Amino acid sequence: MASKAIKFLESHKSDTPSGFAEETKWRKENAGWLRWSRQLATTLIGYMQDNGMKRADLAAKLGVSPQYVSKLLSGTENLSFKSIANIEERLGITCFAMVTV
Repeated sequence: MASKAIKFLESHKSDTPSGFAEETKWRKENAGWLRWSRQLATTLIGYMQDNGMKRADLAAKLGVSPQYVSKLLSGTENLSFKSIANIEERLGITCFAMVTV
């Protein structure tokens, strides 16, 4: 039985090596800003749902390409404060709550 399973797995293995270990390492090293990027993506998705918008609609409102919107929605785009402020201004929303100490 194990031999049949092994033969099946060997016949379906990829010729391309897995990048899983490298991807995991990268995500751990970049966990801080990735958390912020995912929050921005979640906010933009909510905005789109609330306003019945598609990616192309959001792109037009932001003055960017639909491809760039896809990057924003992936939750893996490392943005500057200026870029985030621009998004907030164009959409009239707050992407991140301000913390006061």
